[in-house]
Amino acid sequence: MISELAALAWLFAVVSFGAIVPIVPTGAAVSGAAALAFHDNPFLVVLVIAAGAAGAYVGDLVMYAVCRAGGEQLARRLRWLRDEEHLGAVKERLQRSQIPVLLVSRLLPGGRVPVLLAAAFVGLSWRTFVVANLPACALWSVVYAGIGVAGGSIFPEPWQGVVAAIILVLVISQIVSMVNKRRAAATENA
Repeated sequence: MISELAALAWLFAVVSFGAIVPIVPTGAAVSGAAALAFHDNPFLVVLVIAAGAAGAYVGDLVMYAVCRAGGEQLARRLRWLRDEEHLGAVKERLQRSQIPVLLVSRLLPGGRVPVLLAAAFVGLSWRTFVVANLPACALWSVVYAGIGVAGGSIFPEPWQGVVAAIILVLVISQIVSMVNKRRAAATENA
């Protein structure tokens, strides 16, 4: 039981760090942990979901606080702010419908950071952010754990499920990224 708790603590730490430093594949970490948990003890999948959601939530709170305190200049310095034109569109969407935009942003690869930045820059209240981000992080963790469980249930060996889950997450992320780049290129050419 101690090793499971240590693994959950590491998952929490990795996801928290990855929420602040967006180059860490946090979805793959949750999927891989869920695939392993599925083979070891299916009840642990619930704890993986909780650790992943809690890590994402804490990381998002830290990132939001940094953006609120440091503003756009700090976001540029940390290289979180890359596409200011896209950020403007996100700000508009966020002002029209705050809660749905926050919920969906966590599920779209590459969608969370622009929405967090826009929310901080338009001055979204802490209360709204804290309340809306909680179900977003929980839903995100459930989706990625589900990918891991699917991978873990298909393959007989735990490591095969982990590899399949990680590859699936990375492929989905790349496809979404390519679609977003093509959309942006089409918008620029129009």
